[in-house]
Amino acid sequence: MKYNRVLLKLSGESLMGQQSYGIDPKMLAQYAADIKAVVERGVQVGIVIGGGNIFRGLTGAASGMDRVQGDYMGMMATLINSMALQAELEKQGLKTELLAGMAIEPICKAMSRRRAVEAMEAGRVVIIGGGTGNPFFTTDTASTLRAVEVQADVILKGTRVDGVYTADPEKDPTATKYERLGYSEALEKKLKIMDLTAFALAESNSLPIYVFDMNRPGNLLRVVEGEDVGTLID
Repeated sequence: MKYNRVLLKLSGESLMGQQSYGIDPKMLAQYAADIKAVVERGVQVGIVIGGGNIFRGLTGAASGMDRVQGDYMGMMATLINSMALQAELEKQGLKTELLAGMAIEPICKAMSRRRAVEAMEAGRVVIIGGGTGNPFFTTDTASTLRAVEVQADVILKGTRVDGVYTADPEKDPTATKYERLGYSEALEKKLKIMDLTAFALAESNSLPIYVFDMNRPGNLLRVVEGEDVGTLID
């Protein structure tokens, strides 16, 4: 395996599948099956999921809601997604540990590096919800922070496109794919891979980011085995 410990970042929107809102059970089952295939090969997995399929703090703020309150609501949305994925993973026979930026009894314990690492080393999939536990930070930043904390080999950013392109491939048919990028090159080209706070944290800790298509069954395993199916930023 190319990677032994990974932090998988999933967007909340990815869980919608073909729906316009909420969680698609088929997409949830596919993601869980792909994660299971990786765990069964001995890879330690941590996961951070966004909440955009349910609620976004920025959307609430744009409509006049207090930004801090909206961000906390967004954190709750990430926990709903995390609980759904936890339930599906356990349904498929995996052991899990749900942690979060804030403790919510009896749902989850507070995130700590020691707690997360011990769970991963014991073979459990660690799902970390609730963002960083603070407003004004995205789940991109949360995923980078958690990856640095648990000393992951890489952030695997699962999207619905097979890497980073010169433009949005869903809108521009002439867009071409990058196989590999440096942090500075990605910033200079203003490629929207992660928000700037997350990207700066990854760069300062020499943490590589791999962008790939999570919606293609089996791709997660291909990535951890070292196949070139996406774009590497390092």
